[in-house]
Amino acid sequence: MKTLFELNPDLDREALAHRFAQHGRVQVRDVLTPESAREMLAVLGKGTPWGMVTGSGEAKPRSFRAEEVQTPQGREAVNAAAMEAQQSTAQGQYGFRFAHYPILTAVQEGWQPGSPHEIILEHLNAPHFIGFARAVTGIDDLVKADGQATLFAPNHYLGRHIDSHVAEGWEVAYVLNFAPPGWHPDWGGYLMFLDEDGDVTEGFRPRFNALNLFKVPQTHLVSYVPPFAPLGRVAVTGWLRTK
Repeated sequence: MKTLFELNPDLDREALAHRFAQHGRVQVRDVLTPESAREMLAVLGKGTPWGMVTGSGEAKPRSFRAEEVQTPQGREAVNAAAMEAQQSTAQGQYGFRFAHYPILTAVQEGWQPGSPHEIILEHLNAPHFIGFARAVTGIDDLVKADGQATLFAPNHYLGRHIDSHVAEGWEVAYVLNFAPPGWHPDWGGYLMFLDEDGDVTEGFRPRFNALNLFKVPQTHLVSYVPPFAPLGRVAVTGWLRTK
């Protein structure tokens, strides 16, 4: 696993930091070495027990483990929760639905001791990655990262929100993307940033081996993945924190 998370040594940190300072966000393409990116995709794509998470308005998000999703009762509960999210979104409130594996929770609760996902979380909290994040964002107080594996498949989306948990130490959101090469714009799954009028000011296309970093709070969403999208957008997502 030594090559599981090796940063690309040729990244122009100064240019990335300049872009982040100007806009409060940046997409770092080819962030890992090619071998590391392939290993990450193998772990996420083939070795992740995908559950489901939904959100509806101000209610606490509902997370379903893979074992639950595979039972008739679990599927019924997931469908009901997804419908609640859909109804919330239809009313202009916050809502979301996507597949996930909560890596931090899994580590804390001992779901799969010694799994590659634990190693991914270790790398996200190691000096080489935290130091890179500090250099790009200019935030020297970043000390740790949480994380979850996410899969945006057909009919999945993440509604408009701002990530306002600054009191919990959230400073920078990250999305470490491993979308299939050649992801078509019509397949959705874009990380979009909005202004106060609801206009899209910038959008990051799902890409393979690309790291999105953006300061929070900042209004954003992940656009709906339509039923005809042939593939899903796989990523590791979370927040870089000061506490």
